[in-house]
Amino acid sequence: MTPTSARSHAARAGAALAAGMGVGRFVYTPILPLMQARAGLSAAAGAHLATANYAGYLVGALAGTLAPALVRSRAVLRGSLLLLTASLAAMPLPRSTVPWVLLRLLAGGASALVFVVAAAAVLHHLREHPAHLSGWSFGGVGAGIALSGLLVLALRPVADWRAAWWAAAALAGVLTALSWNLRPEDPPAGPARGPAATAGTHRWFGALFVSYFLEGVGYIVAGTFLVAAIGQDSPGWVGSGAWVLVGLAAVPSAALWARLGRRWSRPGLLLTALVVQAAGIALPAVTGSTAAALGSAVLFGATFLGVSTLALATGAHLRFPRSVALLTAGYSVGQILGPPAVAPLLRHGYHQALLLAAAVVVAAAAAAAVLRIGFPHHLGTESTEQVRRPRPAGATGS
Repeated sequence: MTPTSARSHAARAGAALAAGMGVGRFVYTPILPLMQARAGLSAAAGAHLATANYAGYLVGALAGTLAPALVRSRAVLRGSLLLLTASLAAMPLPRSTVPWVLLRLLAGGASALVFVVAAAAVLHHLREHPAHLSGWSFGGVGAGIALSGLLVLALRPVADWRAAWWAAAALAGVLTALSWNLRPEDPPAGPARGPAATAGTHRWFGALFVSYFLEGVGYIVAGTFLVAAIGQDSPGWVGSGAWVLVGLAAVPSAALWARLGRRWSRPGLLLTALVVQAAGIALPAVTGSTAAALGSAVLFGATFLGVSTLALATGAHLRFPRSVALLTAGYSVGQILGPPAVAPLLRHGYHQALLLAAAVVVAAAAAAAVLRIGFPHHLGTESTEQVRRPRPAGATGS
């Protein structure tokens, strides 16, 4: 693949990730306060919609992991993008929780399939090109978050939650068109060969698994309720504006953390990213100032993709069998558990929920600290096969 075609491929993959994750999955965060104000959606029902989306995502992620042919299918990519766009456009039509739950469930499954196809396409076709190129493709998630946040911010004066969903569907449609000709991963030339398991790595992988699972629980609470929490104590524009900042900070983050991972210990960087993220999540609960809200957005956006990048690369370094699939499953289950775990706290606002989420991320950091003890850096460069052909279905938020 020539440098020009590689950049085109990276751009198409970034557009697909922006549609599938940045818009399809995360536009719900800035729209949630509008639905609570104008559509009668309670905080508990809002958590149920979030859980349905994450459950759908887990199903789609497992489908992509268990049926590798799906990941290599352009038809699956296109069909998932169309289904996702349609589910966004349909959200304003019903006025009750049950159909909204079903639509978010479908959106979650479609988002996961878009992610696994696009991610595999990036990691397969760009493996011979500079690492930052793949990082910028994954930054498409942040670009989608920023663009959808800007749309909702622009519609805030009219406070029309229906228009927000339709605008999100239109944006997803544009991004779908831009990514329509993305070339999926090629079929394997021969029988797949995974790396041999390395004796003694189980305890390190166990610490990594616990850390990444807890990150799934903690990060998704902030990813779902951050805008609503900020909106409680700040002017109306600050919540949506903060979500735009989350997206803008996320755009370069995957490339940056991947580059840092080549120079410093990944377990140490993972610990650092988790501590920074925990501080960002706790900020709006500790102080209601606008500066704290915007600072929280930057810290959260700069770390949530980075944590996934570092965790998956660390699992590959350990050469643990099916490390990416196992980490993805644990992360996805954590995302499902997060919203219902904090639902009883939402009767008193969002501050307690954010503090609990920050505490869970601190626990994830503690597990990452355990991972650093005697970490086997001597294993050398991570397995080529795992780096080239992972199934990172739960990496943002992914």
